[in-house]
Amino acid sequence: MTAFLILMALLLLLFSRVPVAFALGGLGLALMLLGDLSPVMIPQSLYSVVDSFILLAVPLFLLMSNVLLKGGIGQDLFNAVQSWVGHWPGGLGIATIISCGVFAAISGSSVATAATIGNVAIAEMSKRGYPKPFVYGLVAAGGTLGILIPPSIPMIIYGVVTEESIVDLFKAGIGPGIMLAGLFILFSFVYASFSKDYKPIPKASWSIRKKTSLRALPTVLLATVVIGGIYLGVFTPTESAAIGFTVSLIIVYSLRTMTWQKLKQAVMDSMQTTVTIFLILAGAKIFGKAITLYRIPQDISVLIGDNISEIGLFIFAVCCVLLLIGLFLESLSMLLIMMPVLYPSVINMGIDPIWFGIIFVIMIECALITPPVGLNLFVIQAVGQARMNDVIKGVWPFTLIMLLSAFIIYWIPSIALFIPYHF
Repeated sequence: MTAFLILMALLLLLFSRVPVAFALGGLGLALMLLGDLSPVMIPQSLYSVVDSFILLAVPLFLLMSNVLLKGGIGQDLFNAVQSWVGHWPGGLGIATIISCGVFAAISGSSVATAATIGNVAIAEMSKRGYPKPFVYGLVAAGGTLGILIPPSIPMIIYGVVTEESIVDLFKAGIGPGIMLAGLFILFSFVYASFSKDYKPIPKASWSIRKKTSLRALPTVLLATVVIGGIYLGVFTPTESAAIGFTVSLIIVYSLRTMTWQKLKQAVMDSMQTTVTIFLILAGAKIFGKAITLYRIPQDISVLIGDNISEIGLFIFAVCCVLLLIGLFLESLSMLLIMMPVLYPSVINMGIDPIWFGIIFVIMIECALITPPVGLNLFVIQAVGQARMNDVIKGVWPFTLIMLLSAFIIYWIPSIALFIPYHF
């Protein structure tokens, strides 16, 4: 009963348009005061959020992705990929997904991926006769690869909250990320093959391929440095983010695509996003501490253990809940609200937390492209100057593909677990 009342209070605050950070933190403080619990732990919780070497990776990855975004790297990357696959059926769609995958391996951000590639791909695909809803849906869904293909900011947060290995989470995201990108590519190929509006483009010459590939080579090398250094144990995710940011500055200034004004804007955008994330983290820390002291996670674990004995049924219930709350909460808030409650049950049921993290990330990917608060919907609406109805219409097939990928990973866990446990 207590858990239900707390949940209703939280939903009431959120529906009243109270910012997520203040809803979580304020409710957590109220619960502590009502329970005669010492509020002294609140400043301790706030300090522990800021005093984290691992979380330094978040602003650094944001800085790197914003520098690349302002530096116009998306144009070079898309042009290079398009020169190789653009003449295939659905080639521009395929180029869009591959470009999203490569940029995802640098940025760790879904919004940055969608904005960077969308700036280029939407105009190119629209000129070639692709229906606008399909174009908007493809780019919005391709952007979600930014939080599945490592490095991933939500995976960093998941690792901090659950105290699981972030490197293992990154490794676990490789297989599912490639699989999901492959499913998007397959859908684009089939869609174009049966579409009456599709206009094929001529095959690029070898000189154009060489020129565009050389222009995009620094970006590919950056992705190799960022990801390879982590997996080879050369540096930590935080150090990788710092090195990636430094190299990204070298790239954009070498290509002469960056100005002082653009760099200033990139820093300001990164700062605003970082402050938002850390405020939500702080509020979630207070809320998580309060509900733990009220033994709500433990009670829910007992409730689940008494009523749900099948792992499949548990995963199905979690996915349904995440789909529902994803309609009105953004991905990071979902992660920070749900994981303190779900994690004890995950451990008690013997579920691999790394595998569960991948399922969780795929489900919050769905939240990024489902109305009314999916962040990628608003990004694509702004970048493509689109009607929201067209964007929403275009994302539904890709939402179903994401759900299919979660189902496949449930039945074949090795897609996520083979790399972290064998390499």
